[in-house]
Amino acid sequence: MTGELKIEDCVNDACPWSGKPVSPDSLTRYRGKVVGFCNPGCRDKFHAATSLFDDRIGGSAG
Repeated sequence: MTGELKIEDCVNDACPWSGKPVSPDSLTRYRGKVVGFCNPGCRDKFHAATSLFDDRIGGSAG
């Protein structure tokens, strides 16, 4: 899947790290779904954490 990430496609309303509302500039795609975060730092922390586990278990971050 490619293309622009849109907040209306986001599977969550609150950042999984902080609990704050998601921000349109802090979206990522994970396993084919758009996931949102409150800021780019939380998004990047999520990407780093999931990448570590996906690499070790042979998964794909999509």
